[in-house]
Amino acid sequence: MDLDLTPEDRAFRDEVRAFLADNLTPELQAAGRLTTSVFCDPKHTLPWQRILNARGWAAPSWPKEYGGPGWTEMQRYIFAAECARAGAPPLAPMGLRMVGPVIMGFGTPEQKAHYLPRILSGEDYWCQGYSEPGAGSDLASLQLRAESDGEDYILSGSKIWTTHAQWANRMFCLVRTSNQGKPQAGITFLLLDMQSPGISVKPIITLAGEHEVNQVFFDAVRVPKANRIGEENQGWTVAKHLLEFERGGGSAPGLHLALERARTIANAEGADSPHYRRRLAEAEIATLAIDISERRVLSALASGKNPGPASSMLKINGTEAMQRIDELTIEAAGAYAEVDQPHAREPGSNVEPVGPAYSLTAMPRYLNNRAASIYGGSNEIQRDIIARLVLGL
Repeated sequence: MDLDLTPEDRAFRDEVRAFLADNLTPELQAAGRLTTSVFCDPKHTLPWQRILNARGWAAPSWPKEYGGPGWTEMQRYIFAAECARAGAPPLAPMGLRMVGPVIMGFGTPEQKAHYLPRILSGEDYWCQGYSEPGAGSDLASLQLRAESDGEDYILSGSKIWTTHAQWANRMFCLVRTSNQGKPQAGITFLLLDMQSPGISVKPIITLAGEHEVNQVFFDAVRVPKANRIGEENQGWTVAKHLLEFERGGGSAPGLHLALERARTIANAEGADSPHYRRRLAEAEIATLAIDISERRVLSALASGKNPGPASSMLKINGTEAMQRIDELTIEAAGAYAEVDQPHAREPGSNVEPVGPAYSLTAMPRYLNNRAASIYGGSNEIQRDIIARLVLGL
């Protein structure tokens, strides 16, 4: 297994760097720098997505036949690393990385022709209707009911923790179409219009004081059966396919950036006690181990192998390393990290920050990332998967 860059990969890296230098404006870099989540507001990400789409780079994992660049696994990794290094705002993953691949794998030709170009262009902005008040990591217990009525389903119930539902015009959604047999056997995967009569969105303000997630209510909402992905009651299979994309690797570039940010703040604030330096070194070792593990997964994928439970391992290690680095950043930033100043965090704001600019995002990022070990399947669930598939427990 060769984890070094080939001459072709180095040439590609240089091409990406040149593109970013020419197209990533200071405004877009500011949006990336001030983002405190894996999600950035669409008013910042959609202009960047349009720039990337014009180059054919909006969806690094998509094959050429659907409008993607057809890159190798290593090229995707290089692109993600260079975007992180340059401070590009992260594109919304719901359409490009999640429902897009699902439509490719399970959609009809008509669904592919309609939705995939709109995902690439950003014309459709998606949210995910999975979790419910009584069904989080245990998705099999979801209860949002979809009653068959002619050519439509009628939806009644609610979804919760729905990221960016306040902006999305489309949702991919798991619904219950049957109570017969195993719970997983009665779930169906639907695409729906967020402007449909009967849908209402209630904001949930996070610990960081941000409006990122919502609860979505469905009151006799009609959804055409033509918007179903796959067969009725086969949504569990579709959902598992999607979660492979949500839980996959690719966290190392962001971890390296966060580690560099923590080290810069520590140097500026004089956080150089032996105890702090040891913990920072431990975080760097963990990040390097994740980086190598992700490259091994890339090597396996490139040779046609299935990485198996490695996605669960990387999900656990990546999110927990992120949280440790956040803690180190808070500690280094000191008292100024505790000042709540959301208006100063707005890209382009003329509000002067209290304290150093680097302390602006330390606490909101820490608070937002507390959820990282829960979303995408909680880390406890991931450990169960590893125990079952690796240890045979």
